[in-house]
Amino acid sequence: MSFDSIGLRPELLRALRDAGYTVPTPVQAEAIPVILEGRDIVAGAQTGTGKTAAFTIPLLQRLWDTPNRQRPHARQVRALVLTPTRELAAQVEESVRRYGKYMPMSSTTVFGGVNMNPQVYALMRGVDILVATPGRLLDHVNQRTVDLSKVEILVLDEADRMLDMGFIKDIRTIISLIPANRQSLLFSATFSDDIKRLTDTLLKEPVLVEVARNNAESDLVTQSFLFSSNANKQDLLIHLLVQENIKQALIFVRTKHGADRLSVHLQRDGVSAVAIHGNLSQMQRMRALSDFKTGRVRILVATDIAARGLDIEQLPHVINYDLPHTPEDYIHRIGRTGRAGVTGEAISLVSSEERNVLYGIERLIKKRLEQRQAVGFTPAVPENFSNERQSGVSRQSKSRQKRQQSPFAFHPRETSRPGAQPAGNDSRNQKPAAQYQSADRGHASVSMPRKPKPLSSAPAHSSHAVEGSREQRRKVQFSQKGD
Repeated sequence: MSFDSIGLRPELLRALRDAGYTVPTPVQAEAIPVILEGRDIVAGAQTGTGKTAAFTIPLLQRLWDTPNRQRPHARQVRALVLTPTRELAAQVEESVRRYGKYMPMSSTTVFGGVNMNPQVYALMRGVDILVATPGRLLDHVNQRTVDLSKVEILVLDEADRMLDMGFIKDIRTIISLIPANRQSLLFSATFSDDIKRLTDTLLKEPVLVEVARNNAESDLVTQSFLFSSNANKQDLLIHLLVQENIKQALIFVRTKHGADRLSVHLQRDGVSAVAIHGNLSQMQRMRALSDFKTGRVRILVATDIAARGLDIEQLPHVINYDLPHTPEDYIHRIGRTGRAGVTGEAISLVSSEERNVLYGIERLIKKRLEQRQAVGFTPAVPENFSNERQSGVSRQSKSRQKRQQSPFAFHPRETSRPGAQPAGNDSRNQKPAAQYQSADRGHASVSMPRKPKPLSSAPAHSSHAVEGSREQRRKVQFSQKGD
């Protein structure tokens, strides 16, 4: 199947040829005809399979073929695309411009972290396609700089990520401002239960398009991992970059502080690196991403903010310096490589604290990752944990062995002490108590005599004891007076 057989307009076919696309991907081949029919759709596929083009191309044609098409009035919007992050919003709007360059239609982006005035000026003229993040869009709604009452098509891109980031209330608020007779398109990399509930309430008899199993990783990505302690991860990373001659890599860490610290460490070792995370301004993040795409920077150290929607052409390597908090985020991380039919490689550095996360990832993707060894690498700090994969001993077996070897473990009296005699033999009772050796503690146990209890006819707290003490104090007082 080719794009010519789908029924696209000549202007779109010309733009696709300019971009070098002639054959649609599976998700595009299934989604584009359904969207052109005007039906609601729920589409999911592996990352890097062309989901953005699957809705931007038919979106442009639907808006162009609208009967009595008119330029939107001031503050009005014809099509709204919601994305979870600023980077994804900029990328979607770039795709709209690329595929619609031969169609005189307007588009703009609205997201936080930048000055609102240029966005206000663009919205006041009216736009055909608005790509926005939920938070900043509601800011414009509250300031009455945008009118959503004329929206014809609504697109929720990376819907699962928006739900994970807590945008569900903002999404429902925005949808309440949009006409009910709209066309709704929902695109997501995964289909969770929350996504299914969202589709039941917001979409009308949607068509399900799913070209891969749920939570599936790309077959074009080679996955492997190395065990390493946190103290040796930085040196091991440098060793991998040099040993395997990695020219470009996207490295994921968990925290913003960790991204800054790792990028500085790489720069000190002569590796050009830059960090990208939420604490940076939008201009700093766009500059870092642009330097990485153009090759001016070799390494991009990022938090999970960059795990969704970034399209970096022919990215060869993704390195998980820290494993993500959830196994689902691992799929989106490694989805930055192995895109558009180009193979890629994903390497994870796993510490002892992250083994449970590794096992969760393997359960999610239903296969075991390949374990590698760093050839020629000598850790500066000796590793203080064993390799369970190599020893072939399960965690439950190792825990059971530790409990049995513990000096505090319970052992029956007949078998725990060496040379123990049957319970009916009284010969050991004739030995002094100080000669017994404790098999559990490893030292002699000496029995101490008990301190005899004071003889008293009544408890110390009884009323008789209180009366007696008062009588004694009175006698002492009378004797002092007599003196």
